[in-house]
Amino acid sequence: MSELTERQAFLVLNALPNIGPITLNRLLEELGGDPRAIFTSARGRLQSVKGVGSMISETIADWPRYFDLKREETRMAQSQVDFIIGGDEVYPNLLREISDPPIALYRKGRYDFTQPCIAIVGSRSTTLYGMATAKKIGAELARLGFCVVSGLARGIDTAAHEGALSVGGKTAAVIANGLDIVYPPENLGLYRQIEEQGVVLSEFPLGRRADWQSSAMRNRILAGMCEATVVIESDVDGGAMITARFAGEQGRLLFAVPGRIDQASSAGCHQLIRDGATLLTSVDDLLSELNYLGGLRPAPISKKPGTPEGAPSNLTVDEARVYTCFASGAPLTPDALAELTGLAVAPLSAVLMMLELKRAIAKRADGAFEALS
Repeated sequence: MSELTERQAFLVLNALPNIGPITLNRLLEELGGDPRAIFTSARGRLQSVKGVGSMISETIADWPRYFDLKREETRMAQSQVDFIIGGDEVYPNLLREISDPPIALYRKGRYDFTQPCIAIVGSRSTTLYGMATAKKIGAELARLGFCVVSGLARGIDTAAHEGALSVGGKTAAVIANGLDIVYPPENLGLYRQIEEQGVVLSEFPLGRRADWQSSAMRNRILAGMCEATVVIESDVDGGAMITARFAGEQGRLLFAVPGRIDQASSAGCHQLIRDGATLLTSVDDLLSELNYLGGLRPAPISKKPGTPEGAPSNLTVDEARVYTCFASGAPLTPDALAELTGLAVAPLSAVLMMLELKRAIAKRADGAFEALS
């Protein structure tokens, strides 16, 4: 094959077996940052770098045996997958700061990380409380202008992504396999929606399936690219605890949502709180810790034309219709709202639930609703 371009060299190095990101970053640092120098250096020079032995130097020298570059480039073009390297503007800024950043990332979607990122992670086997909380926090953060980052897994991850998308916000999925594999398969629709409205990222080449090692590697990226990590429902041995550990090691803010003391699904969160994580009961707790002021706070999502004054952005037609009924400031019962709007009970209940999630209204102890702003 003819001489590799810089991006092709990164593509090959990123896919070679038995060479982790720490070793790759050491090689790049020792050889001036140009990945092509790694392929043209003598084996003895490579082996002088800490962590590089005969196996790694031989793998680099004989790389076509391990990786079909032309096939990968063809598949990437067919799947509309980008390959971004550390020097690209769209590479997440905070990720450059961790001790073992990925030298490159595969990307589907065009989101460029212009907004601060917050990670939301938790159990795959979650409760209705956990799902509702993740969706609510995801929606509130996205509406405030943050990009919600999670791992596209079942449970909390799915709810966090859905919450962000429900208000037209940005969300990023960092997955532990190649971008041509959707796991879990039932999240195919969600995957496509994230690709369209946000971005899907992976450190791994196409065709790579997830395993315990790739999942742990993914978790360091997930925590590393975010200002803060929020854990919602996790057992003490859950994968979210690995993400929390990375967040702590990387100097990121760490939050945990409390749950029931008799449920194992909240035991990990309670342990994190005991160990010093900030207890989170609302998005306001997170905003206080981040201490965003003035221009440092991301711009909220713009409201659609015709949205009632004081209402959250991205209300649907029915949601805006119901919210307008609260203009006087008086609390209203569901029966009164049904009479005012002409909506049937079932669709009205769904609208009221969404308005609660968007923090537009709150349900009172007497069953009536009132506006929050």
